[in-house]
Amino acid sequence: MQLEIRPDPAEVGRARRWARSRLAGSGIAADEPLAETLILLVSELVTNAVVHTGRPAVLRLSLPGAAAEDATVRLEVADSSERAPVPRCLDGDATGGRGLALVDGLADRWGWSREGGGKRIWCELDRCDDAHASACSGLASPYEGLAFEAV
Repeated sequence: MQLEIRPDPAEVGRARRWARSRLAGSGIAADEPLAETLILLVSELVTNAVVHTGRPAVLRLSLPGAAAEDATVRLEVADSSERAPVPRCLDGDATGGRGLALVDGLADRWGWSREGGGKRIWCELDRCDDAHASACSGLASPYEGLAFEAV
């Protein structure tokens, strides 16, 4: 499944809604931690493409079938910019620049590759059934362990 993304910040919300709508037939419940994490990763990768390239992108999502209890969810964002993704180290007062660090912390695997005249950034999340949940990595919620400050 794929979605064409315009170089417009409003596309981030559209990408989240599109990804949520694709979860229904996959057997992944909207309130399942995997779904929450997936939507957050969609936000981060699409935001990076929109903000840092200023070019159209393509969001691809590979979901397991409804019967798959142990499977991998793969998210990809391809764009036409040759500029490599670079994780940044920022001070505590910065309001942006933490997207790839968040992807690194939430995804089971992630990476990128050059593709034609651009690149593809991808990440994967492993889905586990209840019997094997303790063997799976990841947080119970993508927001667990994060501190938020009132502004």
